[in-house]
Amino acid sequence: MTALRLSPPLHIGGRRAGLLIERNLYVYRRTWIVIFSGFFEPLFYLLGIGFGLGALIGSVPGPNGEEISYQLFVAPALLAASAMNGAILDSTFGIFFKLRYDKVYEGVLATPMRTLDIARGELTWSLLRSATYSLGFVLVMVAMDLVQSWWAVLAWPATWLIGLAFGGLGMAVTTFMKSWQDFEYIQLAIMPMFLFSATFYPITTYDGWLRWVIEVTPLYRGVLLCRELTTGALTWGSAVSVVYLLVMGAVGLWVASRRFDKLLLT
Repeated sequence: MTALRLSPPLHIGGRRAGLLIERNLYVYRRTWIVIFSGFFEPLFYLLGIGFGLGALIGSVPGPNGEEISYQLFVAPALLAASAMNGAILDSTFGIFFKLRYDKVYEGVLATPMRTLDIARGELTWSLLRSATYSLGFVLVMVAMDLVQSWWAVLAWPATWLIGLAFGGLGMAVTTFMKSWQDFEYIQLAIMPMFLFSATFYPITTYDGWLRWVIEVTPLYRGVLLCRELTTGALTWGSAVSVVYLLVMGAVGLWVASRRFDKLLLT
């Protein structure tokens, strides 16, 4: 028996959901590099754009209007993007394969587990991957002196909310997909959010209806929250972002659970 199996089942998200997380650990135990590889994309953006292009830009307005270096501006946004990427990968591609091709969940439902346990387990697993990416990026930010406030200790927990929101949303959307071609719509949504959610430019760059649309996107709320924490510029808007991300994750979990009921029990 492996050391992993000798350890007690994980209880994150409930005992039954923890058993599904344990299964995923078994699946990835020899391909762990697949999980960690996604961490490097935002790191390359930070080095290439944050420091490369940042040398030409200089400083930009921060969350409270004060000038900060471009590296300090970009780093927390890429932290939020890292959390989003980690959650989206498992809650979309991974779940779609298990649901439509590998038929994992049919076997799971032959046990005492319910569809809600499946939804909770998969959401927690995507959140764990998201938190892993985020922790690595937080350590990089600290090593590069890209934090300005002790509030930054809450930046990593803040990324859990981002992972929860995007994991729930990704899982819910995936239950409606019929083929791999449908993933083009995921990229069609993720890429514009990544580019326009005040990631590389201040929100004041945009005006009118476009700015309003950006401000209601989940990645913008995550970027704003991480940027406020790392610079110490907290406002009531920080609480709005927290509630927004929590509600989005809860709604995604509810929708996914209902869809699992329809797809697996009918």
